[in-house]
Amino acid sequence: QVQLVESGGGSVQAGGSLRLSCVASPGIASTYYMAWFRHAPGTEREAVAAIYTFSGTTYYADSVEGRFTISQDDARNTMYLQMDNLSPEDSAMYYCAAVAPGRVGEPLDLLIYTSWGQGTQVTVSS
Repeated sequence: QVQLVESGGGSVQAGGSLRLSCVASPGIASTYYMAWFRHAPGTEREAVAAIYTFSGTTYYADSVEGRFTISQDDARNTMYLQMDNLSPEDSAMYYCAAVAPGRVGEPLDLLIYTSWGQGTQVTVSS
């Protein structure tokens, strides 16, 4: 089981930026996909972005394409989510997730993920 710890959430005005971090233990090399999901009150948890950690191939939800960037730093065992041009609709608890090699499925499908962080809150004011 991969242990995940998120950080970087906070409050920002619309149009602003935040960068979320997720540190994986024992390391990114033990994962297959890593992803960011978000959950706002009254909604279901939804995928934001995912990355295939072997190649760095990225996947994005339509709602964040062009505004958010997912990346990884293997030396720091850290995954990032750079969020630009934020809007109030992006306000949510953001969760980091990971799945180990061998589990198949779509990278933006939350059902494939077996490890989850505790979440970090993002609040965007208008």
